[in-house]
Amino acid sequence: MENGVGNSGENFWGANPRELYLSINSNIFQQEKGMKKTVIGSVCAGLLMAGTAFASGHGAQWGYTGHKAAEYWGDLSPAYAICKKGLNQSPIDITNTIEANLPPLVFQYNTSTVDMIDNGHTVQVNYAPGSTLTVDGHTFQLIQFHFHTPSENAVDGNLYPMEAHLVHADAEGHLAVVAVFFEEGASNPLLDKLWPNMPTKVGETTTLADMSYDVNEMLPRDHSYYHFNGSLTTPPCSQGVYWFVLKTPATGSRAQFQKFHDVIGSDNNRPLQLRNARPVLR
Repeated sequence: MENGVGNSGENFWGANPRELYLSINSNIFQQEKGMKKTVIGSVCAGLLMAGTAFASGHGAQWGYTGHKAAEYWGDLSPAYAICKKGLNQSPIDITNTIEANLPPLVFQYNTSTVDMIDNGHTVQVNYAPGSTLTVDGHTFQLIQFHFHTPSENAVDGNLYPMEAHLVHADAEGHLAVVAVFFEEGASNPLLDKLWPNMPTKVGETTTLADMSYDVNEMLPRDHSYYHFNGSLTTPPCSQGVYWFVLKTPATGSRAQFQKFHDVIGSDNNRPLQLRNARPVLR
């Protein structure tokens, strides 16, 4: 039974999908509350830095190949221990989802001047303040977005050529990530504008102040999504992160995917993590 929902509208946890949604999100705020405020707060403070904990990490050096690859992250530093011990790690294979009446994602993204940073692990695009995501009355501010190739999350075991992570934070420092898959097709209009200015050396920053950029141009029209509780996909792998993975992929050209891969120099996706009985709502 794919979604675990019977005729009564209840799932195998004994709650209706709406109650399950609220329970999942309540748990994000309650689990490891004291520790999470410290960890997530420090992550948010660094989101705009080239060495952000979300896209590049603090402390011990890590990477995607050799003895610093993902399977070793949890041993590189005590600060990264949750990378191997955490039970709610990301990314995951999205399968056996539960049907639920999920609230819509309300994007209020403004145009913005941007800074693009090659932090050695991805290309990160810092966005000016004022753009928000609201879900069920809870508002998060868009901080930055960055890319992984191939995708980190999978759907029924299938990866996409590329995935963007739009990283948001609320006033209390809780993180929400909107993940956008890319499939090969028409070139993406936002990437058409960003890619010619992509920094090509580690530590290099390109400030694009000559015009404004609209992240809406990167999104598919359909904003329906999968939802689960997860973690950062890079060290320190902190948990308690809202994940909203758009079901419909955006498009990008093979040349756009290849240029990003050439700049990064290797695949930069963390392997799939154990789901550990976490519900994934759709």
